Amino acid sequence: MSAGGGARPGLYKADSVIDVAESLGIGLSDAVASALASDIEYRLHQIIEEASRFTRHSKRTVMSTTDVDQALRTLNIEPVYGHSAASALSFRKIQPASGPPIFVVDDEEIDFETVLRDEPIPIPRAARYTAHWLAIEGVQPLIPENPPPPESTSTSDPTKPLNNGTSPRPTVQNGTTAHSTDSAVGEDGKAKPPSVKTHLSRELQNYYQRLIAALVPAADERKRSAALTSLRADAGLAPVLPYLSRWVAEGVVAAIKRDTDNEDVDLDRRSLDIYLDVINALLENERLLVEPYLHQMLPPILSILLTSTLFVPSGILNAYPSEPTPSHLRTHAGSVLARLLVQHGPTYPNLASRITTTLLAALVEQGRMLGTREGALRGLIAVGKEAIRRGIVHAGGGKVVGEDTERAKDMGMDTSGVEQAMIDALEALQPRPETGPDPTTGITAGEPEPLGDMLDEDKEAADTIKYAFGEDTPFYREIVRNGPWARLLGKAMSAPSAATPGMPSSTGLPVGASGAGSEVPS
Repeated sequence: MSAGGGARPGLYKADSVIDVAESLGIGLSDAVASALASDIEYRLHQIIEEASRFTRHSKRTVMSTTDVDQALRTLNIEPVYGHSAASALSFRKIQPASGPPIFVVDDEEIDFETVLRDEPIPIPRAARYTAHWLAIEGVQPLIPENPPPPESTSTSDPTKPLNNGTSPRPTVQNGTTAHSTDSAVGEDGKAKPPSVKTHLSRELQNYYQRLIAALVPAADERKRSAALTSLRADAGLAPVLPYLSRWVAEGVVAAIKRDTDNEDVDLDRRSLDIYLDVINALLENERLLVEPYLHQMLPPILSILLTSTLFVPSGILNAYPSEPTPSHLRTHAGSVLARLLVQHGPTYPNLASRITTTLLAALVEQGRMLGTREGALRGLIAVGKEAIRRGIVHAGGGKVVGEDTERAKDMGMDTSGVEQAMIDALEALQPRPETGPDPTTGITAGEPEPLGDMLDEDKEAADTIKYAFGEDTPFYREIVRNGPWARLLGKAMSAPSAATPGMPSSTGLPVGASGAGSEVPS
């Protein structure tokens, strides 16, 4: 080092910069060449330092050309071609018309015959979006799209006692009691449904208990009305919905099986009417998803429709005139069934056909009571005109009900319920013509003329009605008494049945319908 302390010369000499400049026809001074040499040396140090990082991360001790190439890409500098570690590129020299020669990458020649013989490269699939159930009613379904549930860290049998001789205790999390596995198994070894305390918070448990207490027959009418209003409008009933549907199903079974003395019959009829109100209120609530619980709501409705034990002696009915009659219960059940089919029939196309199969079996099978046949007619009214036509005409339900009604009248039994159900079914199939005052004269017409035997139209209508009900039945006599209605009804009965998939055939009952019973298990 000199005494004056001059700058130490760099590794990249200024003479190299001057030589490169002169090869390009550029003249540089010594000061400019020295400054460019210092900058080039700094850039080289920067590239080498960045490349050494790739060498260390690759757990190598020798730097390769790949590390330098990655460093250049990181620093946003165009990489140096022709020094790849994998495969060297082939360069070709081109001499332009003016200027120094340039070197370009030699393109590979591709033979079209080779390309045509090779298998085509498959096109990658485009990005698509699919939907899946993340959770249903707060429960995550076990499907591949969802993460698997956490496995228990303990591999021991939860039913066995611990090492200290104590059994596992239930834990409480966020007000919810989490029972052990053995809490769902009864003494007989059969699985029991979870209790309300298993999955509901304490607030929902209190709501559920107060709701049930307000819906029982002995409760105040104002409390019952408030409870039904809550079921129709509240949006937070989703956790309570499975327990309500099970409560209704078990309550209907218990009410139907109870002894038929005066007090119990009165209590049963009131309870069944309340259960129908609960189902109807849940169906009216647009904020609830009741489709997963339709299999629990249908059996109570069909049981109230088709069970024969609702028919009680008239003396008991007269003792409790303010309570719902069996005919009222069946009419109420039919209206609830109609609402259910209107709301969820389009979602489940075979729902109406399965219900029709059960109703047809209850309508035409031998040995059924009049109450069962009345409920079957109310159910067919709820399903629709096609079901009424199939049941009364094609399946022979009109003759069966007419003969049973005539036989019950001879025995002195009350047949007003089944007669009214049949008339309502016929009016649903073909409404009676208007008999109001004439709009021009204002004169009210008298009784409609009966069906005659002179016109061909009257004869065809009489033959159709006679085929459906028989000649010596109260329904035949009631229909032919109103000639205009009988003509329209005859055409409606003789109309061809629509070929609806899943519906019973028009020639009679479908295969297996005879095994269906009137008592639908819930």
